[in-house]
Amino acid sequence: MESALTARDRVGVQDFVLLENHTSEAAFIENLRKRFKENLIYTYIGSVLVSVNPYKDLEIYTKNHMERYRGVNFYEVSPHIRAVPTDRQTDCPAFGNAKTLRNDNSSRFGKYMDIQFDFKGAPVGGHILNYLLEKSRVVHQNHGERNFHIFYQLIEGGEEDLLRRLGLERNPQQYQYLVKGNCPKVSSINDRSDWKVVRKALSVIGFNEDEELLNIIASVLHLGNIQYGGEDSGNAYITTDTQIKYLARLLGVDGLVLKEALTHKKIIAKGEELKSPLNLEQAASARDALSKAVYGRTFTWLVNKINVSLAYRDETYKNASVIGLLDIYGFEVFQHNSFEQFCINYCNEKLQQLFIQLTLKSEQDEYEAEGITWEPVQYFNNKIICDLVEEKFKGIISILDEECLRPGDASDITFLEKLENTVGGHAHLTTHKLADGKTRKVMGREEFRLLHYAGEVNYNVNGVFVLILCVVPPQVMCMSDNKILTQCFDRAELKDSKRPETAATQFKTSLAKLMEILMSKEPSYVRCIKPNDAKQAGRFDEVLIRHQVKYLGLMENLRVRRAGFAYRRHYETFLQRYKSLCPETWPSWQGKLADGVSTLVKHLGYKPEEYKLGRSKIFIRFPKTLFATEDALETRKHSLGERERERERERESPVVVQAWWKGILACRRAQRRRQAASTIRRFIKGFIYRHNERCPENEYFLDYVRYSFLMKLRRNLPKTVLDKSWPTPPTALIEASEQLRKLYMQNMVWSYCKRINPEWKLQLEQKMVASEIFKNKKDNYPQSVPKLFPTAFDTPSVYLSHYLSSYAVPVTKYDRKGYKARPRQLLLTSNSAVIVEEAKLKQRIDYAALKGISVSSLSDGVFVLHVPSEDKKQKGDVVLQSDHIIETLTKVAICADKVNNNVFVMVTSDVFPELFQTAPRLNSR
Repeated sequence: MESALTARDRVGVQDFVLLENHTSEAAFIENLRKRFKENLIYTYIGSVLVSVNPYKDLEIYTKNHMERYRGVNFYEVSPHIRAVPTDRQTDCPAFGNAKTLRNDNSSRFGKYMDIQFDFKGAPVGGHILNYLLEKSRVVHQNHGERNFHIFYQLIEGGEEDLLRRLGLERNPQQYQYLVKGNCPKVSSINDRSDWKVVRKALSVIGFNEDEELLNIIASVLHLGNIQYGGEDSGNAYITTDTQIKYLARLLGVDGLVLKEALTHKKIIAKGEELKSPLNLEQAASARDALSKAVYGRTFTWLVNKINVSLAYRDETYKNASVIGLLDIYGFEVFQHNSFEQFCINYCNEKLQQLFIQLTLKSEQDEYEAEGITWEPVQYFNNKIICDLVEEKFKGIISILDEECLRPGDASDITFLEKLENTVGGHAHLTTHKLADGKTRKVMGREEFRLLHYAGEVNYNVNGVFVLILCVVPPQVMCMSDNKILTQCFDRAELKDSKRPETAATQFKTSLAKLMEILMSKEPSYVRCIKPNDAKQAGRFDEVLIRHQVKYLGLMENLRVRRAGFAYRRHYETFLQRYKSLCPETWPSWQGKLADGVSTLVKHLGYKPEEYKLGRSKIFIRFPKTLFATEDALETRKHSLGERERERERERESPVVVQAWWKGILACRRAQRRRQAASTIRRFIKGFIYRHNERCPENEYFLDYVRYSFLMKLRRNLPKTVLDKSWPTPPTALIEASEQLRKLYMQNMVWSYCKRINPEWKLQLEQKMVASEIFKNKKDNYPQSVPKLFPTAFDTPSVYLSHYLSSYAVPVTKYDRKGYKARPRQLLLTSNSAVIVEEAKLKQRIDYAALKGISVSSLSDGVFVLHVPSEDKKQKGDVVLQSDHIIETLTKVAICADKVNNNVFVMVTSDVFPELFQTAPRLNSR
């Protein structure tokens, strides 16, 4: 077997922190080479993942392979992108990508994207923030590079009618903006096919402004073909009026106003607008600036349009999980570095500053959480460079703003001069004028040099003043009829009296917002390395890789991570892996984990300066300590293997005994199966003879049926007296079942009656009377069933005591003539019903004189107490109405029945016809 030491020599370490010589760039690159050779493309620097593109399929992204990384600790498996919380990104369809020298489909803008996930982990929505589109590519491309894909796709794939309407020819060589890189066609790119893909993608996101968008794309090509001539005074004028006509129609603007905007500039000083003609160089710059502004703002508009389609509007996932992805340029150093490289490197400077801060904070937090003393780390703090770029009033961006927006003959050179005067003494900046003789030989007179965290970069100031035209839109664009441009160039910008922001300030502001977003997250870092420019599998270009390692700041990252303890693991993980190396911890440790680890490391001979024990983790300072432990583990595995083989031989001796015992168990199982088969046969035969008299053939079956019924009855006995359910008995037990049911129900009734208190018994008796009178006769009877009968309704207790009444209820009495309604109280005494008004007796109806009670079958509350009309004392029939008709008549019936057994309650559908005809308002009750 291969030893741990041999394996490390062959494939390197999976975490650069474990490198013995961690300060050596050569050792760093050699470790990358070893792992790349073994198709191990991922390596850690602590929690940072370094990825080398293999340029071939390694089959490490299959479902089964990815499942290995689900729910495991960061270091439990080999490094992989699956161990880092990330997802795939979304680019904008051809408008932001272009062919470069290193990539045929390079993304030429930075982006931050939030991806929203549902509870199952599936992406359901998102949002994109774009940063620093490489607008200079619109007007200029380096040799071997192309403009953005969309221009070539339109020319190669656009229909003839479309090109005719746009005034375009199917030949990219005809357009100045497409020939600068001398690479209009690429064998690996099919522009005609890609055009169809773009059109389909636009329809997928619900894009309806195809005509306006294509007008803008075509107008950029026409802008590039505008040519200038020079007057004797040096002022520029346009010589290609045909292009102006196309542009006026495509952009929806006035041609004369556009022509003036391309040959004059406006500057606002102290509230006064100044207009001056442009010379040839300035006019060309103004044309290019307008092209970049139109394309750049249209691109931002398109990103916002995509965001609308990505937004997930279901409120269910309003608070769903979100993962943010930042994909932005790395540090760039070219032979010619423009303002865009300045912004890109400024962004990387800020990201490096954030990364170091978060790395140190993460380290310090872990140390404090584990109770380990934090040792301050010495590192290069690039805040001095960030301040040089962004500091108010005297930073490079502030100086650029002042020069761009001041009246007078401001130029690229005056900006460079002001830079020398303001920050010329800064240790990280120099110019040709300020440099020594040796440095001047490699610097142009129009360049300044910044010493970044990743190295020195020379920036050329030529064209930097075109920025102001990119930010302050010409009035002509704000007056466009194009629906997209009206959103890109807001007319309110022209009315804004505030000093306009330059592109540099806008980028600084957006970068500050990005830093806020990143600080609010828990970031994970993936550093990507290209092994070669030819995209060949297995080719490792050391010079190119060394360049990337330097400009990605990987050595500084490693140095910060290795400043303290190189390795740290939870006690449980450490003890589980190495417990076999100590007799006291093998095969298992029963005490506290911390004590077990302490016992283990003491047995291994760890020195005090080599490790620290935290609250839940062990911290190991030197990689050699860990490697020695790993080597000991490999040796231990071999010895454990030998012991296991000895135990195997010892286990072979009881095989005979085991075989004999297995035979005994098999016999017992066979006997149980025979018994089961006999039981089944008896059961089947009993089922066949189940209707015969009891006999040997069916006695087992009949006994089983009786037993089964009784067990079922035991489990399903009724729980209440109202529960009438009863299991269906077999034919032989019908009579017995009925006797059991009667006995059980009698017992339940008897038990229930014993538990009834006097108050509840009275309620039940009253409910029984109400049921006999009204059930299935009175419409509103069912509503009264669940309600208890009270003693009185809203009646002063003095009434009850004065008349010795047991029940009182408010009623409405209707005169027999005219049926005038009068509010009254009805009180029931032991021998009469009393009608009172405010404690004044109005009428007494003796139960002995009461002949009956009439009430309708409807839901009204009217009833009549029938009294003989010849009885002057009783005054004849009494018509009353009660909101509690069921309770009231039940009480009257019970009280009257105690004195007069002849009283009855008649419920009929045609009672009181004369009353209802005379007093129709009662029908509504």
